[in-house]
Amino acid sequence: MAVACAIILILVASTTASASHCFDSIISFGDSLADTGNYFLLSPPNNPPLCARPPYGRTFFNRPTGRSSDGRLVIDFIAEAFGLPLVESYISGRNAAEKGGSFSKGVNFAVAGATTLDTMFYDRRGIHNRVTNVTLRTQLNWFNQFLAVIPSKPVSLTNYALQQNNFK
Repeated sequence: MAVACAIILILVASTTASASHCFDSIISFGDSLADTGNYFLLSPPNNPPLCARPPYGRTFFNRPTGRSSDGRLVIDFIAEAFGLPLVESYISGRNAAEKGGSFSKGVNFAVAGATTLDTMFYDRRGIHNRVTNVTLRTQLNWFNQFLAVIPSKPVSLTNYALQQNNFK
């Protein structure tokens, strides 16, 4: 995870104002370092997590938002650096999508306490994750569901060639 954070920080630090126009959305995976509310929304309503109560969210949002922080997360600063809105959590967006919302500027699959390996790996070793049973595999499954419902943009060969030349 430290390597991923370092890569993200290098990418953000190396961006310029002109580079920020190259991106029009963010797709995020991870754990509490990037979770913008999925863990909160997956928790039972009668037992909300700590991130659903003050002091979480007080320095930027003035209320708890489901982030494991008293303000913004690195993903929020990345979105700001690229001139994009804060990335909506997949669970809240999925609920909003049923009411006509969209993920046009990005989606966040991260869940606090998520692991890279499946829970069976840890269970066999006597390690029990009491925070969540969400793993990277779960997030990738959500991503596949997400890809199945977003409209595809047709790309002509001319546009594809132009896009490829922009990245050389």
